[in-house]
Amino acid sequence: MPEEVLVSQETGDDAAVYVLPGGQCLVQTVDFFTPIVDDPYDWGRIAAANALSDVYAMGARPVLALNLVGWPVDDLPLDVLVRVLEGGSTVAAQAGVAVVGGHTISDLEPKYGMAVTGLADRSRLVRNSTARPGGALYLTKPLGLGIVTTAIKRDRAGDEEVRAAVEVMADLNDRAAQAMVEAGVDAATDVTGFGLLGHLHTMLDASGLGATVDAASIPLLPGAGELARDGVVPDGTRRNHEFVSAFVSWGELEGFEQLILADAQTSGGLLIATRQGERLEAALSERGVTGHRIGTLEPGAAGRIRVTGRIPPH
Repeated sequence: MPEEVLVSQETGDDAAVYVLPGGQCLVQTVDFFTPIVDDPYDWGRIAAANALSDVYAMGARPVLALNLVGWPVDDLPLDVLVRVLEGGSTVAAQAGVAVVGGHTISDLEPKYGMAVTGLADRSRLVRNSTARPGGALYLTKPLGLGIVTTAIKRDRAGDEEVRAAVEVMADLNDRAAQAMVEAGVDAATDVTGFGLLGHLHTMLDASGLGATVDAASIPLLPGAGELARDGVVPDGTRRNHEFVSAFVSWGELEGFEQLILADAQTSGGLLIATRQGERLEAALSERGVTGHRIGTLEPGAAGRIRVTGRIPPH
């Protein structure tokens, strides 16, 4: 690997990082997926926010994006694709990102996302492998996105639940990223397909630490708890649960509560590790972002997680 490659796939971090001459870092990532909501414009917004999130999780500033599209041209009108792209462009513009092109192929199932390039100062880069013992864990968005989007597909979600989930997923992690860089945090990652505990495990394993998570402190989307209790859970969440159970001590949690902590998220929040909790909380608050303190980092078997408490009724 060239010495200019600062971050690759070795630690399971959110994006690749290449150091340019002069010390500035080029940050690159890519993400795309099939529709998770009914409205094509909202799908575009969510997909763009999700792709940009990996750059924000590194403490970087996204600057360029390329659209990635797979489209069943014989089955879906191109007018629908136009709405998807409009949604993506709206969020990119909100982030100050130029969409400079892309690539489209014919596909049996619609897919949309972005390849994103960002920039960061090397001294301010945030990684997932640099958490420190004694640090606190903060989460900036509620869990339950996979559960609610599954409820949408099964026609089990109410209007309030749909609106709340869409707005959370379309909300950029830019302000949270700015706050964590200002606060000088130790490490961070974003919570997406592997769920909260899956991404936490990756951070812990890369950092050589264990953690305790307080289930009672974890925020949930409206209706997510009830839907999980009723078995409205995506297959990806069940696979996550099976995987993380090998290194998680679940404590008093019932099965449906365990699934919530393993729920596969789309465009979830940032999971931040810091020994400067008050400083981070102040920086987040100044930007209108709520940081929920959900656990602590501690020496121990790398990647192990102990869960305490119960998820309260919502």
